[in-house]
Amino acid sequence: MEIEQTAKNEQHWRSALMGEMRGLQWTRSVMGHLPSEPRCKLCAAPFGRPGSLFVRWMGFGASKVNRRLCRGCLRHALKMPGGAEIELSFMFADVRGSTALAERTAPQEFSRLMARFYGSAAKVIDARDGIVDKFVGDEVVALFIPGFTGADHAADAVAAAQALMHETANDDGEPWIPIGAAVHTGTAFVGVVGEGDAHDFTALGDPVNTTARLASAAAAGEILVTSAAAEAARLDTAGLESRTLEVRGRDESVTAWVVHG
Repeated sequence: MEIEQTAKNEQHWRSALMGEMRGLQWTRSVMGHLPSEPRCKLCAAPFGRPGSLFVRWMGFGASKVNRRLCRGCLRHALKMPGGAEIELSFMFADVRGSTALAERTAPQEFSRLMARFYGSAAKVIDARDGIVDKFVGDEVVALFIPGFTGADHAADAVAAAQALMHETANDDGEPWIPIGAAVHTGTAFVGVVGEGDAHDFTALGDPVNTTARLASAAAAGEILVTSAAAEAARLDTAGLESRTLEVRGRDESVTAWVVHG
């Protein structure tokens, strides 16, 4: 019985994450007519006024656990725990030389600088229907899920990375904060992880670790796009530098193209 329920939950999650659940499609259509941005990445409930005033009393206000999802969707997810393995794209970006930067910058100023970086990242990711998975120290982790972003999730992830390079001025040689980034496409587990009050909507698996390692290997102003992501994004690689990188924790090397902002 438990195995049957687990399989049912997995199918439910897969339908939602791939954008194939009819009930969710209807909800997104209705919510889409209510202003305004930003919105829940799953059901499209508006978090901004005036739309938020209408949906808040229905329990669709922004969740405190993950501000990209509404309380209603998170409650529903917790009633059907688990997730599903799907193909999606990842974008990681982190600050180059953050330790040295923190040493020569006053703590309050460094805090403002990082807050500005987080805000810039959230803006470009939201604009392309990605979801900010988390901010970890000097790094931002973003997921581009087919059910939220559409079939062009890899292209959107690359575009978000390029837009972030522009927002941080890493595309003209005069960055206000130096960052490197990576984009990868692969199959990972996506869903609610944890128990009780300690839970979150996130992704787990080798593609997550691979993207993180590549982001740390990118120089300031560089976006390392794996061959898998480049193919999925239909990226024109003519004239781009190709690198084969040994990724810590993986037996196989990773081929990536070097894209600039």
